[in-house]
Amino acid sequence: MATGLVWGIRGATTVEADEPALIDEAVLELLSELLERNDLTPEDCISILFTATADLVSTFPATAARHAGFGDVPLICAQEIPVPGSMERCIRVLLHVHTTHERSDLHHVYLRGAKGLRDDLPR
Repeated sequence: MATGLVWGIRGATTVEADEPALIDEAVLELLSELLERNDLTPEDCISILFTATADLVSTFPATAARHAGFGDVPLICAQEIPVPGSMERCIRVLLHVHTTHERSDLHHVYLRGAKGLRDDLPR
């Protein structure tokens, strides 16, 4: 495990429908991208917070993470506040990680329809 600094890395993605297989696929894709772009492993993760919009109720996003090697990482899911006009079928994640990277070197990841949430970030 990398030691040094502790940071939070954010990400988000969307799904086409409230189906467990689609949610699992999207979560795995998002976590994979977050780890790859930041040169991390599941062992570098301290904890992961998932949120999902109120229209996603068929499964917990954390279930996919648990099955993908994050067995010892504390995971929690929460529901987002249903603000009018907010993005639909959106899953967000906040990874708390140990890393040797500076905060300015970290890469937040926004995939699929969630890319529009952070137009200021490079693709």
